[in-house]
Amino acid sequence: MATVVITGGNRGIGLHLARLYADAGHEVVIGVRRPEAAADAPGEALALDVGDDASVAAFAGSLNGRNVDILINNAGVSGPERQSARDTDFAGFLDTLNINTLGPLRVTQALLPNLRQAGNAKVAIVSSRMGSLASTEPDMVAYRASKAAVNKVAQCLATNLAADGIAIAALHPGWVRTDMGGPSADLAPEESARGLKEVIDGLSLATTGHFWNYDGGFLPW
Repeated sequence: MATVVITGGNRGIGLHLARLYADAGHEVVIGVRRPEAAADAPGEALALDVGDDASVAAFAGSLNGRNVDILINNAGVSGPERQSARDTDFAGFLDTLNINTLGPLRVTQALLPNLRQAGNAKVAIVSSRMGSLASTEPDMVAYRASKAAVNKVAQCLATNLAADGIAIAALHPGWVRTDMGGPSADLAPEESARGLKEVIDGLSLATTGHFWNYDGGFLPW
């Protein structure tokens, strides 16, 4: 049985990942801003704001030194209403970077002792193809920039943590029917979560440091 930690595991893709891992017999811990709102999620719900240093430190402490076999950095935001190249909410842009880019790095660093002692641990970062530099669409500048930056974070983590036996993946979940993706999106969250779990379960040091599509294919950085 593995211990799986999922940030933002109380809704959408994170919730369905939590259910899949719980159904597979693993111990699931989800980090959410309001644990009382996580009644539908399996496992243990602990308070976590990935954008706040003190909250992340408290979350790590609440794990009481437990091994973490799989960390899924899923929590994220779509960014401010105004985020075009011509009209930008800069405070909102900074908040988006704090949550989507620094959040996964902040949580991963805080849980490094737990990941190291687990042996052969895995860290997944839910990114987006919208952050690929091969994509030239001009909308949602803050969101796209935050995902491009977290892809670079994933690359650096893969290089730095290989010696610790920790494998890293950046993941594109597809366009999913969630609060963020909207009702017109292509995929049900259950389908996306199943694909992501397959990629994560197959992750190893031999495949660390790649940008994956939910269906198991590679994507350009």
